[in-house]
Amino acid sequence: MALTLLVLVAQASAPSPLYPVYQAEWNLSPVGVTSVFAVYVLGLLLTLIVVGSLSDYIGRRPVILAALVIALAGLLVFATATNIGGLLLARALQGASVGAATGALGAALIDRQPAGRGKLAAVLNGAIPPAALTFGAIVSGLLVEFAPDPTTTVYLVFGALIVVAAVAVLVVPENHTPRAGALRSLRPTISLPRDVRKVFGAVIGCMIAAWALGGLYLGLGPTVVASILHIENHLAAALAVATLTGVGAITGLLIQKSDARRSMLVGAGALIVGPILTVVALELDSTWGFFASTALAGVGFGAAFQSALRMVLAVTPEGARAGVLSTMYLVSYLAFGLPSIIAGVLVPSFGLLAVVAGYAIAVAVISLCALLLQIFLRSEKAAESDADALDALAL
Repeated sequence: MALTLLVLVAQASAPSPLYPVYQAEWNLSPVGVTSVFAVYVLGLLLTLIVVGSLSDYIGRRPVILAALVIALAGLLVFATATNIGGLLLARALQGASVGAATGALGAALIDRQPAGRGKLAAVLNGAIPPAALTFGAIVSGLLVEFAPDPTTTVYLVFGALIVVAAVAVLVVPENHTPRAGALRSLRPTISLPRDVRKVFGAVIGCMIAAWALGGLYLGLGPTVVASILHIENHLAAALAVATLTGVGAITGLLIQKSDARRSMLVGAGALIVGPILTVVALELDSTWGFFASTALAGVGFGAAFQSALRMVLAVTPEGARAGVLSTMYLVSYLAFGLPSIIAGVLVPSFGLLAVVAGYAIAVAVISLCALLLQIFLRSEKAAESDADALDALAL
């Protein structure tokens, strides 16, 4: 299940290193590239809203297999695309596949969590998506740089991986008991039980900042490397994405035993400093500074998202796992997609560097607000503990 989640998210990041190729071959404008990205986000969000909770009712495996079939269809459309219309259809299918399977795969990991490993599923749910983005970007970048006919080869390679994942899912037996209410669950809704809402509200700022930064790198990262840093190598463009997401994945694994609230403070801090230093590096035309600051931002990306997942899943009831995870990913992917779409629209008017700078500052401001909220909540919790201690002493 973990490897299936890895492959599914990875195939969705595969087109990123190819955007400069499409721009050169088909004379695509920044708005055209942004439209391709927007369709992916739209397909993902609509699917999340409609079928995000479905696997809680019919089981995990049927939903996951259907998503893998949709992903394979999207990759085949990509491999045969000859114009932007093909790219739009393929990205819509990719978005639908990730949206359909995200909650089901995340819940399947929790269902199969070994006894005594209480945080393992939350750690995997937090670490796999950024690791998958890293894997997808690097493999795609290597194929674009060195393989023949990359606009076909990339998608055939990931299509083969999807087929392998589907076979693996078929072999794994279903262990979630179906229950009534499947049709009712298809009504567009957001699943967030009352007991989860307070914690969700406390972590939403960090989730938004982390995934908004991820959207910047996947949507405009390769263009930044080529246009601002003047590096034409496609692997270098992929490494820009991989640095952020790879460091994020490693960070998520390293903090799995640490206090989630403390880790979130670290993540919010890194999401303030990292993006600002990235803008400074781009202003100075410093390649090493860009990658170093991106790595620091990656620490924030991994720590913030991982901590948010752990805190929310700790209070999520068993029967609502897929729905809550889908809601978390809904918010994350909204932050991932919408700001980057707006940024792409603004580039022709204001220039790439100015838009990236404004985007990075916005991420830093959101992170600062999230950091202050966490500090306030920690102070409030400490005050409540002191009051409880005084009451106990008085009794």
